Amino acid sequence: MKETIFISGIGTNVGKSYATGWFANELSKQGKSVITLKMIQTGNEGYSEDIEIHRKLMGLPILEIDKKFITAPIIMTYPASPHLAAKIDNCNIDLSKIEKSQEALYKEYDIILMEGAGGIMVPITEDYLTIDYIKDRNIPMALVTNGQLGSINHTLLSLEAIKNRNIKLKYVIYNSFFDEDKTIAKETLKYLENKIKNDFEDSSFLVM
Repeated sequence: MKETIFISGIGTNVGKSYATGWFANELSKQGKSVITLKMIQTGNEGYSEDIEIHRKLMGLPILEIDKKFITAPIIMTYPASPHLAAKIDNCNIDLSKIEKSQEALYKEYDIILMEGAGGIMVPITEDYLTIDYIKDRNIPMALVTNGQLGSINHTLLSLEAIKNRNIKLKYVIYNSFFDEDKTIAKETLKYLENKIKNDFEDSSFLVM
C-alpha cells in the first residue's frame, strides 16, 4: 500500500528536518520502503539542504532522484515562507510538480515522508496555507514538537487547527535535541504525551 505522510512542525526551526530523516531511518530499520520529499525548499539554490540532512540521518548518500530534484521539486533562493520567497524570486509555485514527484517516487517506494516548510499555517500563496494543502489532499500527518519553553502553547494551537480541519494525525514526534532546560523539557514531554494519549488516541507519540 502506497502512503504519503506529511511532516510538519509547531513552527520554524523546531527540528523538523532532523525528525523527518530520523523517522525515515526508523521506518527503514523496520523493513519499510521509504523515501523523503521536501515539498518546498526555500533559502537554497540548486540543492536542498533539508534533503541532505535526511540522507545523512538515513545513512545514505545523495541519490540520483535527489540530483534530478525529484525529491525537491520546488526550490527558491530566499529563506522565507513560500509565498514571500516566490515574490522575491519572481516565480509562481506550481504545486503539480509535487504530485509528479510523488508519482515518480511511488514507482520505487511505498512510503513518502513529505516535509513541509515551517509550520502548518505557513502560507504557500497569499490565499492558500500549508494546512489547506494537507486537507485538500487528505494526507495524514506527523507533527514535530520539542521541549523548548513555549512549545506547549505552539503544539496545542497546531493540534487545535488539525482537529478543526479533521486531518488525520498519525504521529507526534518529540525532538529531544532541544531539551536545554531539563525541568521544562521533562514537564513538556509528560504533558504532551498525556495530551495525545487522551485526546488523539489513534495517534502515536514518538520520542527521538
